[in-house]
Amino acid sequence: MSRLKLNDFLQSISNPAVYAAGDSAQVGPPLTPVSSHDAKIVVSNLLEGNLYKPNYLGVPSVAFTVPPIAAVGLSESEARKRGLKFRRRCENVPEWYTARRVRETVYGYKTLVDDESGQILGAHLVGPHVDEVINLFGLAIRHGLTANDLKSSIFAYPSGASDIGYMI
Repeated sequence: MSRLKLNDFLQSISNPAVYAAGDSAQVGPPLTPVSSHDAKIVVSNLLEGNLYKPNYLGVPSVAFTVPPIAAVGLSESEARKRGLKFRRRCENVPEWYTARRVRETVYGYKTLVDDESGQILGAHLVGPHVDEVINLFGLAIRHGLTANDLKSSIFAYPSGASDIGYMI
């Protein structure tokens, strides 16, 4: 099967009456929330004309394993290929209270923060509650929040989010 060629508005180039979303569009990451995002774009473009383009910046991905693993943004190798200058924090932290209070022996993270702007480039997490915490990193990437913005936030303790300041 050949790939449907789309313009920036998820509209078929060969047949303007056809739009595609999600897996059939084959544009963004193959994730359920991306399909929903694409569907909203397609509906808006059908009703209002081609005004909207999909934005996949900061889309988190989670494998709902035990414990869950999650990622958003750039990997370390992608950041290096782009020639970005960044600081990397990477630790195995099963002794943090977030892990100990639920008797989880696996808890770790890797975060990438741009040296110049302080913006979050990527986050890669494994452990308790990371399926929720990754959304905050995605929010930061999507909206250009910096490490300092996240560090200055007050999160409920002892929640997974309360560990973010230590991760960056």
